[in-house]
Amino acid sequence: MIKSELIAKLVDANPHLYQRDVERIVNTIFEEITNTLADGNRVELRGFGAFSVKHRPARTGRNPRTGEAVEVPAKSVPYFKTGKDLREKLNNK
Repeated sequence: MIKSELIAKLVDANPHLYQRDVERIVNTIFEEITNTLADGNRVELRGFGAFSVKHRPARTGRNPRTGEAVEVPAKSVPYFKTGKDLREKLNNK
């Protein structure tokens, strides 16, 4: 599912809301999750899962084409861990 499909489903489920309002709500939720992760904090949605940030240290990698050593800088990557309810629902289908 892509974001536009999510917005369309929410509009269909809530006919009393305008599409532009639902779109603004979805964008605000995603922005808040993004900003919270950018600050290095964790976002937990009970029953669904938790988003967090993992820090990867700098390392020496290899260029697969030439085999030459390449320095890979330290970076932060998003990480998602599923919640118990979501995991159970996926495994009971």
